[in-house]
Amino acid sequence: MNINRSMFTPNQSKIFFGAINMILVHHLNDSRSQRILWLLEELGLEYDVKCYKRDPDTHLAPQELVRIHPLGKSPVIEDGNNIIHESGAIIDYLIRKYAGDKLHPANTTLAYEQYVQWLHYAEGSAMLPLLLKIYVDPLAEGGTPLHPRINSELDNHLGFIEASLEGKTFLVDEKFSAADIQMSFVGEVAASFELLQLRPNLQAWIKRLQTRPTYQLAIMKGGTYRLAK
Repeated sequence: MNINRSMFTPNQSKIFFGAINMILVHHLNDSRSQRILWLLEELGLEYDVKCYKRDPDTHLAPQELVRIHPLGKSPVIEDGNNIIHESGAIIDYLIRKYAGDKLHPANTTLAYEQYVQWLHYAEGSAMLPLLLKIYVDPLAEGGTPLHPRINSELDNHLGFIEASLEGKTFLVDEKFSAADIQMSFVGEVAASFELLQLRPNLQAWIKRLQTRPTYQLAIMKGGTYRLAK
């Protein structure tokens, strides 16, 4: 059996493993970093949160984040000497280092390959048309030429996710995993644009995720999260 810190209470962990560095999450409100807090709650790990607020006018991250990483983006975590950015990379790191057998399929199975695909798909493909919609919608008539292509891609990707959830509770092997955590932001952003009315599988999946106690605990740690509806 793999032994990892998530199997112990914080005090037991210190006794068994010795003193450890506390994971620090650089967390931006209403952002992808909410997923990292949620994952840490699922793993039962101790962590600290340094919160940053978006500019109320531009909705951009504050310049303060540039001191943490040159891109000035969140999430970023510090774990000892390791400073890691990018949600997928952070999730992969935390799973490999702390999860043991939790929240991922065995790496010798087909389910594991599907799990890895979802981890990369979330940001590599699925978020692109949603980001384009975020940036183009405020342009009003100036963005009109782009709307057909954006809407076509949204239908394509959301249709794919909807079909992938047909008859299923979670994305991979009927078990909740870090793939669901990584993909949740895609579903939540889509829901914020009211794009899920005709996609009942996606609606039910998002509701299922958001009612997890660990999800709610992460929101308490991270503060207001407007996508949690």
